[in-house]
Amino acid sequence: MAAHSAALISTEELARLAAPALRLFDCTTYLRPRPEGGYNAESGRANYDKGHIPGAAFLDLGGELSRRDSDLRFTLPPLDELTKAFAAKGIGHGTFVVLYSHASPVWATRIWWMLRAVGFDDAAILDGGLDKWKAEGRPLSTESTAYPPATLTLRDRPAIFVDKHAIKAAIGKSDTLTLNALSHEQHKGEGGVVYGRPGRIAGSSCVPAASLFGPDKALKPIAELRAAFDGVGAAPDKRVLVYCGGGIAATLDAFVLTALLGHRNVAVYDNSMQEWSNDTSLPMETG
Repeated sequence: MAAHSAALISTEELARLAAPALRLFDCTTYLRPRPEGGYNAESGRANYDKGHIPGAAFLDLGGELSRRDSDLRFTLPPLDELTKAFAAKGIGHGTFVVLYSHASPVWATRIWWMLRAVGFDDAAILDGGLDKWKAEGRPLSTESTAYPPATLTLRDRPAIFVDKHAIKAAIGKSDTLTLNALSHEQHKGEGGVVYGRPGRIAGSSCVPAASLFGPDKALKPIAELRAAFDGVGAAPDKRVLVYCGGGIAATLDAFVLTALLGHRNVAVYDNSMQEWSNDTSLPMETG
């Protein structure tokens, strides 16, 4: 059975959707690996200008929706500032938001998780994103869209993002599972992009975000998704804290757990390994 939720919309459903309250956004960022380690982040705006889903506006995560005063990439802004930024983009009460990205769904799920943090729940992820839309031969547009500003009230859920202190405090706790959304190779410290020290947060398990979707970028069937998380002991009664390199891929694990599998106690470690692996006082493991 395909994954289904009010928070997941198919390309076919989007193609039929003609709601005046629809706010459709391309959320793409590209990460280009650096020879010395880590990534360069590149806005997806240029690719958006070459062709996007008709009616979509563009959200620039790094340029407009991240803290400018942070040394770490993609750090969550204060929630009152974030609420104002979303409202300026046309996201507000009475609107229905659909988010998509190119090459990986993690950019769309990052914005979805940020919307949840400010208390906005009328948002869905386009299953398969731009890749599936294009593969099906659906129309593209090069016309830029900007929505009129909207009214959005902050109803914050600060607990769905956590910091390094919460992660450290959770080590060894039987009621909490810390989960790595990076690759198994990175988890073991045996390859892939390294953000500082190789390996994983001590005591953490691994469900790679990239293992949750297929070649068409659509999420895998619900039974496969459930099996992946059951396999690491992510029981619904446990608190699950998800991390990755910079708090992006982790949001796909968090989205699947929350929107598709019904978990109620999930949080994302915002700065993730770019912070943890560079602080030698914080415990890590390899192997």
